Amino acid sequence: METFLLYSGMALVLIMIMSMYRGIVGPTVLDRIISVNAVGSKTVVLLIIIGFLFGREDMFVDIALAYAMLNFIAVLAAAKYFYKRRGLQSEPGQNSLSSLSEEKERRA
Repeated sequence: METFLLYSGMALVLIMIMSMYRGIVGPTVLDRIISVNAVGSKTVVLLIIIGFLFGREDMFVDIALAYAMLNFIAVLAAAKYFYKRRGLQSEPGQNSLSSLSEEKERRA
């Protein structure tokens, strides 16, 4: 069981590195916000795996729950901030769902 948890943890860290890369390189603010949320969610799972490895599930689950709530609130705050200040609309030249629906209405 420990071997499975170790390999799962290593795979999770690899996936987290890929998500961090997307957040650093991401061309839009939305890419970065989604990357932060994905890394935070994977960190919660990694904390629980570490708890099982150390035999302290009770302590690490509490830490993981607190971290999950903090991650959720932080992502909501960042999304709200960028929506109001900079706008989370698509970049020039890109089609968002709202612009596509407006375009359909104009043609009809």
